[in-house]
Amino acid sequence: MKVLVIGGGGREHAVCAALKKSPLVDSIICAPGNGGISQIAECAPVAATDIPGMLGLARSRAVDFVVVTPDDPLALGMADAFAEAGIPAFGPFKNAALIESSKVFSKGLMKKYGIPTAEYESFTDPEKALAYIREKGAPIVVKADGLALGKGVVVARTPEEAQEAVLSIMRDRKFGDAGANVVIEECLTGPELTVLCFTDGKTIKPMLSSRDHKPVFDNDMGPNTGGMGAICPVPDYTPELAELCMRDIFIPTMEAMNAEGRTFRGVLYFGLMLTADGPKVIEYNSRFGDPETQAVLPLLETDLMEIFLAVYNGRLGELDIKWSWGSCCCVVMASGGYPGAYEKGFEISGLEEAGRIATVYHAGTAIKGGRFVTAGGRVLGVTAVAGTPDDARQRAYDAVRLISWDGCHYRRDIGGRKL
Repeated sequence: MKVLVIGGGGREHAVCAALKKSPLVDSIICAPGNGGISQIAECAPVAATDIPGMLGLARSRAVDFVVVTPDDPLALGMADAFAEAGIPAFGPFKNAALIESSKVFSKGLMKKYGIPTAEYESFTDPEKALAYIREKGAPIVVKADGLALGKGVVVARTPEEAQEAVLSIMRDRKFGDAGANVVIEECLTGPELTVLCFTDGKTIKPMLSSRDHKPVFDNDMGPNTGGMGAICPVPDYTPELAELCMRDIFIPTMEAMNAEGRTFRGVLYFGLMLTADGPKVIEYNSRFGDPETQAVLPLLETDLMEIFLAVYNGRLGELDIKWSWGSCCCVVMASGGYPGAYEKGFEISGLEEAGRIATVYHAGTAIKGGRFVTAGGRVLGVTAVAGTPDDARQRAYDAVRLISWDGCHYRRDIGGRKL
């Protein structure tokens, strides 16, 4: 099979690397891809959100199967467009991807179907949102309704911080139209974790648990990012908790989407918090997480292409998905200044040496003059697998210390004891 993977980040590099192992896959095209992906797949300069461009690419290259991984093209209806063109594709239709692209919708879904989550209200009027904050006080969470590159959530410690977030999102439109509405919800406390699930709308099969680290600095300080690293699996996600989440969250969400006429087929992402009252949903995503994917897929034993085909054909229930024993740690190396303004084009050194002890997934890189250079905020995901969490973490950081470029930044506590 000739497979087209849509996207160009670390998640897509991990997906391409997993597909490369499949005997079902003859060749991979990744659009737009990045410098690292170009070493294992053909990269095509088509923007991930360019639906006509992607359709043209798939047709001209006689692609057999498409994997739509990022959130924006799913929200725009990329999977729908391929279905209409008769080209098999993995990823939810636009009406199901709404579970991520609208927090107002997803919170309403959970409220309607009794899926545990934080208490909330949604607002289209900033003045009413500000009044609600004055009434409730802080800490409180402010979320832009739409997609905001993983940065549209503010956990406000004071009412003033929450009000500033509302004005930034709704009045100043920091995230564009994604901030036309906001959700303001109670601030839950407890350990956070992610469970990615494959689902064909009839069966839902969880992957191994993972834990993303969002704030840019050590000890969870600084602004939220798209993710500064992840570990897999999560030690405090016990079999008992997994069974509880399956019963009260995963299956009810799949069934709720079916009841709403929005059957979800693809990867459904559950962002969870383990509160004193039990696990609750913080957020849904409609695709593989980033960088969670880089920490989860290295432990997958079953052929990923076989899973994609099972989901597409509605036969996921017939597949036994197997995972390897051990732990994985992914440390993101980012450009200085990220998630704010940053410079690009710095030459990256030490990749070959680091690659001898860990897997280096490329997120924001390009090739210039035969050398890898930085081309994004999150640049690399340095990932290691070992028998224990501590060994995986040690190996990942041993590799990280071999890599450098001007201004590179990374957290030094991914998978640390505190987390």
